[in-house]
Amino acid sequence: MMSAGLSGFRRFLHWGPITALSIIKCITLTTLYMNSMWWPPNLSIFAFLNQALFLMLSSAATFNYVMATVIGPGILPKQWQPQDSKATEFLQYCKICEGYKAPRSHHCRKCNRCIKKMDHHCPWINHCVGWANHGYFTLFLAFSVLGSFHGFIILCGAFYRGIYRFWYLTHGLAYLATVQLTMWSLIICIFAMGLAVGVVIALGMLLYFQLKSIVKNQTAIEMWIIEKALFRRHHNTDLDDFIFPYDLGWRQNIKQVFKSECVVRGNGIEWPVREGCDEFTLTREQLAQKFEKRARTRTFKCIRKATGSYVPLWSQGFRVCLATPCTDEPRIRLEKDDIIRVTRFRRHWLFGERVPTDPNSMEERKRKGPIRGWFPRRCAIELIEPTLVDDERDTSEILNCERHNSINDKIPKTQRNGYNRKKIN
Repeated sequence: MMSAGLSGFRRFLHWGPITALSIIKCITLTTLYMNSMWWPPNLSIFAFLNQALFLMLSSAATFNYVMATVIGPGILPKQWQPQDSKATEFLQYCKICEGYKAPRSHHCRKCNRCIKKMDHHCPWINHCVGWANHGYFTLFLAFSVLGSFHGFIILCGAFYRGIYRFWYLTHGLAYLATVQLTMWSLIICIFAMGLAVGVVIALGMLLYFQLKSIVKNQTAIEMWIIEKALFRRHHNTDLDDFIFPYDLGWRQNIKQVFKSECVVRGNGIEWPVREGCDEFTLTREQLAQKFEKRARTRTFKCIRKATGSYVPLWSQGFRVCLATPCTDEPRIRLEKDDIIRVTRFRRHWLFGERVPTDPNSMEERKRKGPIRGWFPRRCAIELIEPTLVDDERDTSEILNCERHNSINDKIPKTQRNGYNRKKIN
């Protein structure tokens, strides 16, 4: 598991940054080489501006990439607690970081830390995208798409000139036969064209989703929370309508991410909210969803060893491999008689958390891999009468959720989303 403490040059020693920077530089160097034959910058002012624009886009993409990687998303300190101890009943507790999760913060299992306003973990920057680097990451996507598209046009023009070089020479157009393709330059040119198209398509789609997220001021995780909130109210009409508290209008939403002074605003913990909402509107909804998730939890016992492989062909068979979940969530290793609390169910796979028999024992310490993830359904059977009792934190969370429900019942319906109201600054 990667440590969130990595910084500087060490964070680039990973397949993600190495691959991303290699693609950028391959497109850049190949385009400059082909452009030197196709439209050299010393021919005219327009040729100079053409190459200068491409270099500007490439440099801007590289700069924002490095900044997004080095600055990081903003990591919540370990054992963090709010200043007001009473606010802890509205917050989730992180067992790994041994502290509470601030509003809009989530734990990243790959960074192994709680991240402020976490959007997603990006292997290409070997870090999460969150509060501090969301703007740099989005600008990196934008300049990469524009620069790759510009480079693709240059490469296509040079490729066309190179293919028709003999035709130009035989028809008296020697001034157009400036691009001379060798076997290697032809291969590299075609390869760079393919990379440029791939970058435009892949990063273009990601850029669209990021801009959509920024305009609505919703991270990818918060979008999923909102979907579950709407689903809950669709099946329970007695619940009040859920209002997302951080949508301040598209202008204010954009200003929270893109700053002209290149300095992150705020502390990533306190956020302005809509009128009628408070800073715990979203966290109370998360606790309620977690309470319902706990209520759906079923206990299973392992009867067959699970290897933790993403494609367990030899141990589980072809049918299980075909139905493997299309997600990067981990797979857990299980030994016979392990107890698992399952929260998600599929025909051939289950998602749950393994319950350690004795966390302090040597056998438990020697076991490697995550304790929470997917495993094949055929490896376990459900216990009809579970004997396990949730730990103290789980019990307290359930009590907190029940207390939240009782608090909401006492608040007038028109003000439930505005409990401890905090207006927009």
